[in-house]
Amino acid sequence: MRLRHRATSAALLGTLVALTGCAAASDIPPPGGPLRIVATTQILADLVGNVGGSAVGVTSLVPPGADPHSHEPTLRDVRDIVYADIAFTNYLLLEQQGIVKALDANLRDDVPNIALAESAVKHAAEIIPLVENVALDAIWLGLRVEGDGRSEGADRSSSVLVSATRASGPGDLFAYLTGSFGDVTVYVDSSDGFDEASGYRDDTATLPPDAHTHVSWAFTEPGVYTLDLSARLAAVPGEPSIPVAGGTVTFAVGVDPHGVRAGATVLDSGHTDLTVDLEGRRMLVIADHTHGTSETHSERFDLEDVVISVPSKAALEIPGDPSYRFLGRAGTLVHQLPQAVLGRHVHGEIDPHLWQNVRNAIAYVKTIADELVAVDPANAALYRSNAADYIDELDELDAYVRDAVASIPPSRRTLVTAHDAFGYLGRAYDLTIAGFVTPNPATEPSIADRKRLTQTIRTLEVPAVFLEPALAARSSTLTEVAREADIAVCPIYSDALDDEVPTYVDMMRFNADSLVHCLTR
Repeated sequence: MRLRHRATSAALLGTLVALTGCAAASDIPPPGGPLRIVATTQILADLVGNVGGSAVGVTSLVPPGADPHSHEPTLRDVRDIVYADIAFTNYLLLEQQGIVKALDANLRDDVPNIALAESAVKHAAEIIPLVENVALDAIWLGLRVEGDGRSEGADRSSSVLVSATRASGPGDLFAYLTGSFGDVTVYVDSSDGFDEASGYRDDTATLPPDAHTHVSWAFTEPGVYTLDLSARLAAVPGEPSIPVAGGTVTFAVGVDPHGVRAGATVLDSGHTDLTVDLEGRRMLVIADHTHGTSETHSERFDLEDVVISVPSKAALEIPGDPSYRFLGRAGTLVHQLPQAVLGRHVHGEIDPHLWQNVRNAIAYVKTIADELVAVDPANAALYRSNAADYIDELDELDAYVRDAVASIPPSRRTLVTAHDAFGYLGRAYDLTIAGFVTPNPATEPSIADRKRLTQTIRTLEVPAVFLEPALAARSSTLTEVAREADIAVCPIYSDALDDEVPTYVDMMRFNADSLVHCLTR
């Protein structure tokens, strides 16, 4: 994506005037030397340098070891921007706004300003929505009735009654619906038992045939829960209902779901429904999966063949609203699967850390090559050749990271970090992002954040947590919680290069080795 240059503040323009005399044409170095390039981060500068080779001179605006989320541009940065022939940013709000403003204001009018994260999509870069409330980034588990029941005499006035008849687990289990105006309807409350004599009236959800409802689920303690369900068809109002089906659903709450039941399918994302199949007279699980941006298909499972994962990051404090008093005391942590109607609260935002998936870095490289060829066609063959060689190296790197993570037992592929920068790493290489202190390093952790982190580490029995060297001096919470739990704090890199990892390839290899060393100890 090429960004248009925008006006900036008077203060920044004043700095530019003092430094460059408004960058008159006579101030710009004459053509003929290497292509002058500015990149916002060390990682982007390294990718550009590998494609450009000897034909370019690349300057990173963010210095080694610095955090791109907070680094402010210097006078020297402004000078480098003024002289640049092309600029590369990551964007998607990765960089501190001052850097973006400096680029937009001070690049010459004819200089391309490339936002790589967005431009790389045309080369199949994968993007992940940035979830504002991480507790919403979990499976959406609803209730569904499949079929119209006409073979049993049902019509549009009929109802299907889905009742909870028994529950087991270390705490209490709830299922409830929050209405548009905040009113709460409780479908299941295991804290007061299940009354067979009343037909389980207080633990029953009522749906029309061929209908679906969204549901929130809450669990007061981490551990493994089971819930027995039965379904009945009230075909004719006022007449006895007809038993249809029943079954048991299993939840892994804040614990490793893969060790709960051998051979079971773990469901941990997407829209899933506990479903009453009226025609087949059975209960099953229907899970919707989306590919790309639009293609969706459903998978069907027997209830007993799945484990519903409720991750540690789904731990939330019970709100002070009296409507939620049935869950417990306000401020107490519970694990919650939110109802899908609330949606992922993303506002169209995208996680900017695409390079943590090496395949995305390859898409960046292809985009960089395209842009350099467009600006400097005389060196097109060099740029294409360098890009091809570098992509071969990145293919090897991708395999290295994949093999390294695969060597870690699945139950230990759990990543707890200081901030939410590793979603792409987790998705690409089959790691579970179990928790982090805060979504981004500029956010101060709350008491609830610390409590949630402590519970995650305790219940998942993680052997180590991971801290970025650039954040070590100002992210004491993760270190303190790890010390209290007597577990290791291991290094991992997200946004910045330094003397330990001077290149992108070095960084990704270092991260893979650190994961293996610390998660297999």
